Amino acid sequence: MKTAVSSAKNTSLSLAFTDFKEITKARLAISVVFSSVAGYLLAPVQPDLLSLVLLAFGGYCMVGASNAYNQVIEKDLDALMNRTRNRPIPAGRMSVNKAMSIAILMTLLGVVSLYYLNAQTAMFGAISIFLYTSVYTPLKTKTPLAVFVGAFPGAIPFMLGWVAATNDFGIEPGTLFMIQFFWQFPHFWALGWMLDEDYKKGGFKMLPTGKKDRGTALQIIMYTIWMIVISVIPAFGITGRLFLSIPAAVLIFLMGMVMLIFAFRLYEKRDNASARKLMLASVSYITLMQIVYVVDKFIS
Repeated sequence: MKTAVSSAKNTSLSLAFTDFKEITKARLAISVVFSSVAGYLLAPVQPDLLSLVLLAFGGYCMVGASNAYNQVIEKDLDALMNRTRNRPIPAGRMSVNKAMSIAILMTLLGVVSLYYLNAQTAMFGAISIFLYTSVYTPLKTKTPLAVFVGAFPGAIPFMLGWVAATNDFGIEPGTLFMIQFFWQFPHFWALGWMLDEDYKKGGFKMLPTGKKDRGTALQIIMYTIWMIVISVIPAFGITGRLFLSIPAAVLIFLMGMVMLIFAFRLYEKRDNASARKLMLASVSYITLMQIVYVVDKFIS
């Protein structure tokens, strides 16, 4: 009997943890934490373990809270789409009140953790939650410009680490912000291309022209080019204390060109398979680019 009860409790805890990961979008949140930590390590300060822990914890809480709020707001629309209908709220595994409690608690924990680092970091974290939930989320069913608005909170994590380390917002974190800002357009438009039919079930307008056409593909190409340009600008010595060596810049440029090739293939073929390859290439690019930046700082 005890074994059966213990097993049931373990199963219940496992399911609750799984739902928590889904309501906070754990994989996305972890990728955001990775960007924040990379930005922190790029700053011209001696890394501090406690600060890194607070940044990672606070960053996860802020992203997790944003995602939880988002799923509360979009619960009825999520139930209409194949990719989201099994989320905790539309599937009936989690109540709206519980999801809101998680979101509010994580907001408070996130703001306090980031405020412990400095007020600017907490402010940018709070701004990202506000923009994501109060502006980006309601705009998704009204205009394709939602992606533009959503790119602002999405671009904050990389620069947030620098601000957390230095308590300063200048050209350096601004450059990190712009890199991730421009990256988001090819990434999310490729994702929107793949899921366009499903998104339309929920009434979401994710593609810039509203269609999977050459116009959308051309905009993806243009934003990818801008992303590459901004990514290598620190090699020219005009971004303050943010430096990039010539070999590192060449490597990042080549990685960007690979992503650009996938963008041109999407323009040529205009199919979901090409969009998926571009989306995966974009994920690889942002991760490897940040690693190159950090490694270059410590070996240069």
